[in-house]
Amino acid sequence: MTVSEGKRVPEFTLPSTKRKSMSLSDYMGEKHVLLVFFPLAFTPG
Repeated sequence: MTVSEGKRVPEFTLPSTKRKSMSLSDYMGEKHVLLVFFPLAFTPG
C-alpha cells in the first residue's frame, strides 16, 4: 500500500501495547494522527 502526503489512508485496526485493538477511526477527528513506518525494524534484514 502506498500512502501519499495529504491523502486519506484506509481504515485499519491494530493491537496496542495494552493488548487491546485500536482503530484509526477511534482517533480521526479527535486527535492528530501520525503514521510512522520503520522498514526492517527489529529484523535481521
